Amino acid sequence: MTLRKQAFVPDEYYHLYNRGTEKRLIFLDKEDYEHFLFLMYICNTEKSIELRSIGKNFDRGETIMDIGAYCLMPNHFHILVREKIEGGISKYMLKLMTSYSMYFNKKYERTGKLYEGVFKSTYIGSDRYLKYLYSYIHLNPAKLINKNWREGKVRNINNLLKHVFSYSYSSLNEYTNSKFEITNPSKFPTYFKEPDDHRRELFEWLNFNDR
Repeated sequence: MTLRKQAFVPDEYYHLYNRGTEKRLIFLDKEDYEHFLFLMYICNTEKSIELRSIGKNFDRGETIMDIGAYCLMPNHFHILVREKIEGGISKYMLKLMTSYSMYFNKKYERTGKLYEGVFKSTYIGSDRYLKYLYSYIHLNPAKLINKNWREGKVRNINNLLKHVFSYSYSSLNEYTNSKFEITNPSKFPTYFKEPDDHRRELFEWLNFNDR
């Protein structure tokens, strides 16, 4: 994997993302999505990982970074993170992307790189931008049923919102059900105190873009 030039700073927030090489699909079925989610949890540890020997009761111990939000799409993913310890993000992403690439290539009997180079990152330098990213990341699934919704071409906002909240592969499920496994909201600003706060925020975004 190509080395990164950007250094991540502890206690700072970043938007991480990447997609398949040549925009290819990196999740082809339910098992692929669920395996990536499993890896997102398992790889957030200082321990060495041997997936074949990890059971359901695996104790990962201390995490090496904090995750605030995520969304997996057919050919890309988004992860909102906080650098917890020096080098934590880089170690995590190396383990995550390498493990999934090995799984994918073995399953589909392919060789070569799966991703479009090293993962991308954007530094989040303001509270306003950090809050915006929660909506941006969680609204990604809307593109699966209406790719032009950002251009104000939303015929039924409620149907679009229903799809976003029923999407199985985003952290919105953790927030609405208050069951946090991959994410650790306590290390991020509390923008949404109740599950309905997310619904109102996303509805406002959809409604604004429909004007």
